[in-house]
Amino acid sequence: MKSAAKTVNDYLKEIGPEKAAVLSPLIDDIRSVIHPGFEECMNWGMISYQVPFTLFPDTYNHQPLLYCALAAQKRHFSIYLMPAYSESSACNRIIERYNAIGLKLDMGKCCLRFKELKGVDRGIVKEVIASYDVEGWIRHYHDCRG
Repeated sequence: MKSAAKTVNDYLKEIGPEKAAVLSPLIDDIRSVIHPGFEECMNWGMISYQVPFTLFPDTYNHQPLLYCALAAQKRHFSIYLMPAYSESSACNRIIERYNAIGLKLDMGKCCLRFKELKGVDRGIVKEVIASYDVEGWIRHYHDCRG
């Protein structure tokens, strides 16, 4: 489900109260731990947290440098955690945490998929999101690109 919403509030209205009730606590979680400097906006049809062009315009795809994102899909929800994509230790921490608490993990390269709020380990999501500040994320981006 790609959205044309221009604001996070518009997106939450667009997806309806049941889906918004799942994403809203996650938005609160992200806002509580994400470092200053990342911007919350709508990009790629989802709620995105990214490095604004004013801080870092030199990206390979000429888009703001994505850090994490949330989306309501047709049959599930997704949290995109770019540190899990670019850093095997973050990915391993997620896998280990899900195994330790017995929660079923449905994960792509950086995407955690779940059908309801209790299907996501909010603690590990907050831990991964809190792991980089903007400057550190930009440095990590440069290190990964060589």
